[in-house]
Amino acid sequence: MEPGKLMRYSTKRILAGAWLGAAVLASAACSPHTPPPPTVEDLMEDRVTLDGILMKCEQHTAKVRDGIDCENARIAIERLAAQNVDPAVEKQRQEEFERAREQLRLAQERARQEQEAKKKVDAYSLPVVPVESVPAQQTGAAADGAPQSNAAPQTHSAPQSSGPPPTAGTNLP
Repeated sequence: MEPGKLMRYSTKRILAGAWLGAAVLASAACSPHTPPPPTVEDLMEDRVTLDGILMKCEQHTAKVRDGIDCENARIAIERLAAQNVDPAVEKQRQEEFERAREQLRLAQERARQEQEAKKKVDAYSLPVVPVESVPAQQTGAAADGAPQSNAAPQTHSAPQSSGPPPTAGTNLP
């Protein structure tokens, strides 16, 4: 190959690359730069901007960016309104809150006391169980000093006496 052609080819490449780079830079510089939407705090500090955004929101509701601006503006208006509360109204709200809190506390205290009352066992309301007589063999062994067995005492389904069954409040032999 000829040295002149090699040189021309690389010069064309360099020029084409330079033009391409310039075109990219020019298009980037010409694109509109949109500032970020103002924050709620910014709008609370700048009432003029807040009013302007609210007017735009009423006129142009279709734009997406206006949606973010409008939402921030509405939040700023709500916060500003909350800051400008009448002290008498705020005092009344606080008193209502305290009264409701006290009622809730009393209701919870009553519920706790009812739960505690349910847990307590009233000995007078328990059912009466008749006491059965102890067999003579066990009482004699205990009196002699002999060791007693750990076996559970036998229970009888019918009373041993031939008389009527014992009733509550009577003494058994």
